[in-house]
Amino acid sequence: MNYDGRERRRGGPDRRGDGELTRILIVDNHALFRVGIGNILEREPDFEVVGEADDSRTAIDRAIETSPNIILMDLALPAPGGIETTQRIKRELPSTGIIVLAPSEDEDALFDAIKAGAAAFILKDVGPDDLVTIIRRVVSGEYLINDKVFSKPAVASRVLKEFRELAVYGQEAAPIFAPLSPREVEILDNIAQGMTNKQVAYALSISEQTVKNHMSSILRKLSVNDRTQAVVYAMRQGWIRMPED
Repeated sequence: MNYDGRERRRGGPDRRGDGELTRILIVDNHALFRVGIGNILEREPDFEVVGEADDSRTAIDRAIETSPNIILMDLALPAPGGIETTQRIKRELPSTGIIVLAPSEDEDALFDAIKAGAAAFILKDVGPDDLVTIIRRVVSGEYLINDKVFSKPAVASRVLKEFRELAVYGQEAAPIFAPLSPREVEILDNIAQGMTNKQVAYALSISEQTVKNHMSSILRKLSVNDRTQAVVYAMRQGWIRMPED
C-alpha cells in the first residue's frame, strides 16, 4: 500500500479537519498484522497511517521520510531487531513516540526498551480500544513504560543503577529511565537542595533559560504542576537524594 500523506486507506475521505492528525508508522514483519492494525487505526478520525515497514532499514527510511508522531515497533523485528531500530530512530527523531509491541512479558526486553527510549511497552494481543487509548496517551506526552517498571522491582533496580551511573558520570545519553534524562535529574536534584534557577544555572555552567526549559520539560513529563511536586515525586522514586540539613 502506498502512504504518501495524500492517499488514504480504503479510499475514504480526507479527514484533515479542525484538529491535527496523529501520524502513525507501523513496523512489523507480518503483513497481515500490519493490515489489521492499520484498519483499526484508520477508523479513528484523528489518526493517519503514514507508512509501513517490515525491516529495520525500511523502518528508519520511512520514519525519516514521514516524521510520524507515533511508531508501533515490533520487538521481534528481524536483525538488528526492534530495540536497536528504536535506538536508531530516536537518535534521528527524538520527539517521535515509539510504542514497542512484544509477543510476551520479558523483563530483559523491557529493560532494553527503556534504554532505547521507548514510550510504551505493550503485548501484541492488546485490544483495539486499549491500543487507541495508549497511542493517544503517548501523543499527549505520557511515558507509559514507567507503569511497567514500577510493577517489576527487578527491572526498576537495574534501571535505577544504570540511571544513577549516567547521572554521576554526566553522560548526556538517551534517557535511561523514562521520562527524565540524566541532566534533568541533576537539575531537579539541585532544586531539591533549595537552589533557585539562577543558582542551578551557575552550578551547572548553563544559562538560566536552559534551566527553565528543562524545568518545563520535567513538569510536563511527570504530569505535575510545580517544582515542589516534581521534587517530591522524584524523591519518592529514589531518583534524587533527600535535602541535606
